[in-house]
Amino acid sequence: MHRKALGRGLEALIPGGAGTATAELAQGGARELALEDISPNPFQPRKRFDDEAIKELAASIRASGILQPILVRRFGNDEFQLVAGERRLRAAGLAGLSRIPAVVREVSDREMMELALVENIQREDLDPIEEAKAFQTLIEKIGLTHDQLSDRVGKQRSSISNSLRLLTLPAEVQDMVSRGTLTAGHARALLGVPAAGEQLAAARYVVNRGFSVRRTEAFIRRKLRMQHSRPRASRVAALTDLETKLQRRFGTRVTISPGRRGGRVEFEYFSDQDLERLLELWGVL
Repeated sequence: MHRKALGRGLEALIPGGAGTATAELAQGGARELALEDISPNPFQPRKRFDDEAIKELAASIRASGILQPILVRRFGNDEFQLVAGERRLRAAGLAGLSRIPAVVREVSDREMMELALVENIQREDLDPIEEAKAFQTLIEKIGLTHDQLSDRVGKQRSSISNSLRLLTLPAEVQDMVSRGTLTAGHARALLGVPAAGEQLAAARYVVNRGFSVRRTEAFIRRKLRMQHSRPRASRVAALTDLETKLQRRFGTRVTISPGRRGGRVEFEYFSDQDLERLLELWGVL
């Protein structure tokens, strides 16, 4: 399959990457733009920026100037929209600059979205939830398959699937992961708990006790063993036990509905990629 040039990153828009961008600046390929004329990239997947790192970059800019121009596209008559270089743009403002060197390129919304997402993922500076949401956007809005996404970002399909599973956790648990209160390892252990309410309760307990990932995994195993050791007094209770096992195995809600002659087993999925993950587990894909 032919790999799209955009998947390689900024060099698709500035051939040769950062080095060429610097060379372009020296040769006049970049122009000075007023910071007030540049609006943010609406597709920026990173929601949190390290204030200390921005301050350090601002200090470097005061001392040595901006060594690499940012990348923008035209947005209106005399306005521009940032494509890449948000840290430099923020630091320039903090350093007291009113203008910044920029390379202007024609970039479509689709290219801009993919470039912003892929570049951030490849730099590995997104938190686990931001990364999972970036994967989700590339699949749902850009239309990449799991194989294409794996090729774009240089990660295995299993790694991408595990990342996407984090988005099935309750919003409060996802926020814990985004803030760094829980790691992705903690979150993956919590996925073994079948119900969202139990996942949230377990997450709060893990945080309060300061459990490591290994202790969290042991805690979840113990919790599930205790649930399974309870006596099953009826067929309904036995089916509940099977539902729990299926939910733990497939990482989603499973309902068994018995009928007069047979019954129905229902698997819940939350998005197209979650359905693809289930189909992979079933051996359909």
